[in-house]
Amino acid sequence: MADSNRSGFTAFAVIMALGLIITGLIIGGTWRKVSRSNVMITVTGSAQKEIRSDLAVWNGSFSNESKILTEAYQKLQESNSKVKSYLISKGFPQEKIVFSAVNTQTLYRKTNEGSNTDEITGYRLSQDVSIESGEVDKVDQLSRESTELILQGIEFNSSAPLFYYTKLSDLKIEMIGLASKDAKMRADQIASSTDNKVGEVRSSRMGVIQINAKNSTDVSDYGMNDVSSLEKTITAVVTVSYSIE
Repeated sequence: MADSNRSGFTAFAVIMALGLIITGLIIGGTWRKVSRSNVMITVTGSAQKEIRSDLAVWNGSFSNESKILTEAYQKLQESNSKVKSYLISKGFPQEKIVFSAVNTQTLYRKTNEGSNTDEITGYRLSQDVSIESGEVDKVDQLSRESTELILQGIEFNSSAPLFYYTKLSDLKIEMIGLASKDAKMRADQIASSTDNKVGEVRSSRMGVIQINAKNSTDVSDYGMNDVSSLEKTITAVVTVSYSIE
């Protein structure tokens, strides 16, 4: 009877010991899982793409002056006709050529010290002209050649064109996606080097979009938006935190 009790007690003890070991393994595994789930890796991904402007805006101005206001206006109208004919000859349709209102400046005789007197010496009238077109190369060429109007006796000034990319909203979404893929690839490389795997995304933050002239490395905390160059580079940056499995 005593041997029977002893055997039963021994079996019970073995079962209890096995139960404690199994429980310990489960608790330990769970703890390691919970503990590892709190470990994160944070990486920065980036993407860069070259783009070409698809819209150009150009502005020019011309002026005439005379001692008599009506004569100054007549001269300006003649200049206006010459400018319009010139721009049409360069391949721009008339509906794309926009003239501003006429600006009138009264000219006064100056003292030896450079101050104006009350004596009117004449009038200076000026007008702006602008073209907005998707033919960006043609506009770029016009900005450099339009001062040829000076040869026609016109006091003409040409501004550097402004270049825009009109599909920027869709492109930004694409660039963020590419930068996110780059971040995931970087995280995978870091995790695999320590025999770990990347888990779920814990947080993500998008940086500012930088649009620079091609080959420029300028950056700004508020983002760059270059409009002076025909060829541009867009850069997107994202910072992502992943859990570690």
